[in-house]
Amino acid sequence: MPTLFDPLELTPDLTLPNRIMMAPLTRGRAGRDGVPTAIMADYYAQRAAAGLIISEATGISRQGLGWPYAPGIWSDAQVEGWKPVTAAVHAAGGRMVLQLWHMGRMVHSAVTGMEPLAPSPIAPPGEAHSYDGKLPFEVPRAATADDIARVLDDYARAARNAMAAGFDGVQIHAANGYLIDEFLRSSSNRRDDDYGGPVVNRVRLLREVTERVAGEIGVARVGVRLSPNGAVNGCEDEDHLALFGAAAAELGAIGVPWIELREPGPQSSFRPTEQEPASPHMRRLFNGRIVLNSDYKAASAQARLDEGVADAISFGRTFIANPDLVERFRLGAELNRWDVATFYTPGPEGYTDYPTLAERAAA
Repeated sequence: MPTLFDPLELTPDLTLPNRIMMAPLTRGRAGRDGVPTAIMADYYAQRAAAGLIISEATGISRQGLGWPYAPGIWSDAQVEGWKPVTAAVHAAGGRMVLQLWHMGRMVHSAVTGMEPLAPSPIAPPGEAHSYDGKLPFEVPRAATADDIARVLDDYARAARNAMAAGFDGVQIHAANGYLIDEFLRSSSNRRDDDYGGPVVNRVRLLREVTERVAGEIGVARVGVRLSPNGAVNGCEDEDHLALFGAAAAELGAIGVPWIELREPGPQSSFRPTEQEPASPHMRRLFNGRIVLNSDYKAASAQARLDEGVADAISFGRTFIANPDLVERFRLGAELNRWDVATFYTPGPEGYTDYPTLAERAAA
């Protein structure tokens, strides 16, 4: 069986030097206009030893981006802002894909200036982030056929822009209770048209977005992120194995080369669940690469590779705190601990100032 440090041909055009990926991580260091800032190039370049960096979630449109100071990819200025980031990662020997994000009902009009969009007019639980603190979520507007057509256009433009910005590909964010996931799940999708009801209809938007993005940049440059088990942001499903088995089969038929699954367990430190993992079931229906994510350490990650379900593992908070995570895993070295208080704050603290082993030794 492969080890975490063995290469992986993720696509015919993209071979990774190891199977330790950097998971997508919202950090809130872009400008208010969604334009990436210079410090983001430093942050990602520090972590270029990852087999693959999946960027933080990046908005495909103003309507779809409600997280304060998160980046976008719909404007020329945003494309130009991403170029130094991808150049820095490539100069450091890394590879990077851009995660395409539409937040659906998980936004507030105080941030976007627009009414939230979702499959059905059902508000999510909790509160939305805004520039002035948290606000109760609003009831979204149910997407019309024209809305869906516009969203597909937005995904296509975002994919083109990602390639223009120098990324090695894209990942479609279809997880965590955002727009595509809202269409997938029975709890948030109460439609009675071709996008609602039976599973075959609820996977339609996922299929159409993936086909549209693949048609713009080539399917070999497309990955997809899913969160098949557990409830996230008010999204859950009565039969997650049937739903995500169907999603895996659809993505395989399109030719998507890799998917990433956020798959927590009952002991997860972030939204634990007793719902059984879907990855073994999806493995039988999807012939591409499968990346697993959630609470992994070096030993538990290697165990998942040994089982044969996963081809790689993505790490989130451990990569926040350890820019040299690959080397630390290789040496069995102690890991830095992350600081939750600085996950989304502006500036370098808790962002670019975590020391590497070499820097700690020199100090």
